[in-house]
Amino acid sequence: MLYYSLHGHTEQMARQVVRGVESVSGASARLRTVPPVRDLRTAVESLQDDADRGPAWAETHDLIECDGLVMGSPTRFGNMAAALKYFLDGSAAEWYSGALAGKPAGVFTATASPHGGQETTLLSMMLPLLHHGMILTGLPYTEPGLVRTRGGGSPYGAGHVSGWDGQRDLDEDEQALCRALGARVASLALKLN
Repeated sequence: MLYYSLHGHTEQMARQVVRGVESVSGASARLRTVPPVRDLRTAVESLQDDADRGPAWAETHDLIECDGLVMGSPTRFGNMAAALKYFLDGSAAEWYSGALAGKPAGVFTATASPHGGQETTLLSMMLPLLHHGMILTGLPYTEPGLVRTRGGGSPYGAGHVSGWDGQRDLDEDEQALCRALGARVASLALKLN
């Protein structure tokens, strides 16, 4: 589980995805985040030993060690956040070695508005995963929340709409879609292994 979250909505989604992963017998999740790009050096140095800061910073060995990957980012102008892109840009050695090839992956995002670029952000996150040779999975319309949602979610992955003021929490359908995505990737990872 790899994500970036600035205001907490993507982190809430990540925790729901973790619940989905861990609902699958034999599966467990490793929750990792990336620091903001603007604070990368100082954040890593100052928070290296701070156990209360939340999930650990992701390192490329986390990618190598995972059997499947679910990745989340808030939308930034219809694209993934720079912090997540920066981390992925540092995974050339893993690309070259094929360390992620054949592993399942899924993506999720959060936006301020229903038309804030959720689908393009999900697609932008899929591109580096495809280059790594990962097997992408989304959400099928057999998931009831996908047709009911008034917030976020599509066949490309789970989504959340936080509202312009950022005050809207994940609704039941958004939470269920996050959990479904986690369970799908975990189930596929177990089948492939």
